[in-house]
Amino acid sequence: MKKYLSVSAAAVAACCMVVGGSSALKAQAEEKLACKAAYLCDFESGTKVYSENEEKRLPIASMCKIMTLLLSFEAVESGELNFDEQITVSENAAGMGGSQVFLDTGLSYKAEDLMRTVAVCSANDSCVALAERVAGSESAFIERMNARAKELGAENTLFANCTGLPKEPQYSCAKDVSVMLRELLKHQKYYEFSKVWLEDFVHPDGRTTSITNTNKLIRSYVGCDGGKTGFTNEAGFCLAATAKRGDTRIVSVVIGADSSKSRNKTITELFDYAFNSYETKPFLEVGQSVGKVNVQGSKIKEVDLVAEGTLSAFCKKGEDGGINAEYHFPEKVTAPLVAGAILGEAVLYRDGVEIARTNLIAKEEAARYSWWDSLREGARNWN
Repeated sequence: MKKYLSVSAAAVAACCMVVGGSSALKAQAEEKLACKAAYLCDFESGTKVYSENEEKRLPIASMCKIMTLLLSFEAVESGELNFDEQITVSENAAGMGGSQVFLDTGLSYKAEDLMRTVAVCSANDSCVALAERVAGSESAFIERMNARAKELGAENTLFANCTGLPKEPQYSCAKDVSVMLRELLKHQKYYEFSKVWLEDFVHPDGRTTSITNTNKLIRSYVGCDGGKTGFTNEAGFCLAATAKRGDTRIVSVVIGADSSKSRNKTITELFDYAFNSYETKPFLEVGQSVGKVNVQGSKIKEVDLVAEGTLSAFCKKGEDGGINAEYHFPEKVTAPLVAGAILGEAVLYRDGVEIARTNLIAKEEAARYSWWDSLREGARNWN
């Protein structure tokens, strides 16, 4: 038998659904958002806060390297690639134009170092070297890029290369870029790269190339710790960035600004609006008790049921909304029971739509009666 408990929105400290919350920003920033498209959302839930032409297909320049990095990290995660692996640079990779770290044909570089240069200084030569290693050729890697985009639901995205250099047909949209960046941000090691401001990249022959982060907001905006810039004459100035304050992480995308100063200003305005108007409110903390479960066949008659993870809701400040939770767990279980055993789950809903869930686990163990315990229990019941 399962037990259900529904908690009202009031118990969640006035969380709310984010719908149409962008109107205030649009009204006050209509003259300021000098770009072709923009998208602002919560990292955890993907809840939209603001958008402008978010599904319009546009060139995104080097922001396509978000996908190049994502596939590289996923290759490491799957065991297909290793951070310490030495990758030999082909003539094709070394010959890339545009932003680069000046790799030498025939020399071998650590995969981690190549990924770092892509994240920090948008190195085209490193992109192609990684693509050729991961998929065998850049063309095969591009097929993976497009397949992964479809898996993520990025329907308005088509890649023609792994660098973002002009080539037709190739496009994406502000919303799709936010989806890809949110996926990349799930890889914690990415932040080691994205927060680098300035360092020397040492080549195998001892030569050094100074690399500087193209995302200047990591130094000028409090909480900004990642992102990817892009620029071509066709795409204009682009930036997809993330910032975190407290428990709230925001993702913001701007496509087609007329200068780097303008794109940074626009991203800053979007970030400011999100952090000033919204927050992430915890509903259920890790280790928080939600009740007790009866235990049969043990000296321990009941155990505390606690949350394995955190349940939280991204909400507009100061407004109520339709947030409620349900706890699903049995009224009784049979020993033996180990600490951490999954006994149920907690599900958080916004207006009937699931937004988060976590397991409910046993806080302590409950061993099965020993032979002597059973004898004593039987005697006690007989008396």
